[in-house]
Amino acid sequence: MMAMSGANDTPAEEPNVPERPLEEGQAEGKTAGKAEGRVQAEPVTEETGRQRLAAGLWPPRVSRAQLIVALLLFVLGLGLAIQVRSNSDSSALRGARQEDLVRILDELDGRTKRLEDEKQRLEDQRRELESSSNQAEEARRQTVEKERQLGILAGTVAAQGPGITLKITDPTGQVQSDQLLDTLQELRAAGAEAIQINGVRIVAGSYFSDENGGVGIDGKKITQPYEFKVIGKPQDLEPALNIPGGVVQTLEKEQATVAVTRSAKIVVDALRAAKQPDYARSSSG
Repeated sequence: MMAMSGANDTPAEEPNVPERPLEEGQAEGKTAGKAEGRVQAEPVTEETGRQRLAAGLWPPRVSRAQLIVALLLFVLGLGLAIQVRSNSDSSALRGARQEDLVRILDELDGRTKRLEDEKQRLEDQRRELESSSNQAEEARRQTVEKERQLGILAGTVAAQGPGITLKITDPTGQVQSDQLLDTLQELRAAGAEAIQINGVRIVAGSYFSDENGGVGIDGKKITQPYEFKVIGKPQDLEPALNIPGGVVQTLEKEQATVAVTRSAKIVVDALRAAKQPDYARSSSG
């Protein structure tokens, strides 16, 4: 009985069954089951070349040394631009003949001398007023002289003196108002004191306009030939018109004929009516 009982208590050994390899589908399911509890990683997006370029350029990373170099390059470029412009401006004189350059220098000397003479005249007037025993009479005399000068400038009185006559013949009708205005400005710069063109007195407020078959001056139409009567120093007026690239050469390019004649006596007798100001009054007295 005891022997039988012992035999029954011993557990029976399980048969050794060889393990079969998992099929492909089962292996993948098992792997997926293990990864279910894990946090899946976000997909990595590969940057394009344009995005990398933009990220490298912005925001800009500029050092202090780079800023200094950029500033120096800017200053150098500005200096070169100014130098080139200065050289281009003087190119017209670089090709001028020696006699033309001498004439230009003489004209500049003449302008300087006129300014010095005006300065000396004003200083003489001041000394006369300070030293005159009858200052009231001297002041009255200078006032009359100043009134005469202002009348000449305003065109309300006639004037005469040395000067030149400039005649522009334009058979093709190519001369425009702006070219006559340039001529007037050149004469004024050379020291012209009184000017009339075809019987029209020129004053500070004169204006030019293009008209059919001619040119308008202060609303009055004139036609060619255009005759300038100019009072001033002939030795300054004539060279100013004949400088290289000046008035005469410009007009001749338009097929116009220019004649300049010096004279010891030029009469400018075209007058303008004195205009009474509406609001301005003298502050003296």
